[in-house]
Amino acid sequence: MTYLKAFFIGFICVMVLSFGQSWSKAKQGGEVFTGQHWWTARRDSAGIAPNPAQLRDLAIVQIYAAPTYGWRGLVAVHPWIIFKKAGETRFSRYDVISWGSDDVVRRDFALPDGYWYGSRPQLLVDHRGPRAEAMIPRIEAAIGSYPYPHTYHAWPGPNSNTFMAHIGREVPELGLDLPANAIGKDYRTLLHPIGLSPSGRGVQVSLLGVLGLTLGVEEGVEVNILGFNMGVDVMSPALRLPFIGRLGYEKVARDKT
Repeated sequence: MTYLKAFFIGFICVMVLSFGQSWSKAKQGGEVFTGQHWWTARRDSAGIAPNPAQLRDLAIVQIYAAPTYGWRGLVAVHPWIIFKKAGETRFSRYDVISWGSDDVVRRDFALPDGYWYGSRPQLLVDHRGPRAEAMIPRIEAAIGSYPYPHTYHAWPGPNSNTFMAHIGREVPELGLDLPANAIGKDYRTLLHPIGLSPSGRGVQVSLLGVLGLTLGVEEGVEVNILGFNMGVDVMSPALRLPFIGRLGYEKVARDKT
């Protein structure tokens, strides 16, 4: 009982400190709580994605994540994937959006690397060349096989992070490591509580995304309590924290060739 009490006290302390850090970062960045309406919030290019026309002959796959709009940006991120095959001069973008259509999986809803309603995106995955070309058909198949094309719940899921985790499981070559504040990435139905981690390179036990444990090459060790994740990334040293996502070594999954 003493150990359990100490665990919960530690959990609460981590939550409070992580939220404070997230609040401070949001205030300094000026990307959250700007006072503007969602329809006037910044949506232009962040200048991160390469020019697809200039790299016409190169296949490219990238994954981004940005804090969600308004106060939710203190808690969670919204991810999306972009890709183009060799010979193409524009990117295709896919993410899950909760409004505007019965089908939550949307294509080209926004610019490939656009600010997400005022929040600057972070690059998580960047593959180019033959490996990216080989991944794209499998990514397209994963998009088509997403199990919840007409369902969206901000918490605990399924949501945009559930969608990206599905792609990561189906295409482990991506090396996708969704941050700890990607709420919904751990969503699993009660009929399938055990399976691959969101990176596709580990194992996960999760009850509806509100209680679980993940062990993975990309994720390290991560505990989920009520949808809030905390843990340690061993391979790329960092703390995995709620609200913050990652504190330590910054990494982007790239081709090593």
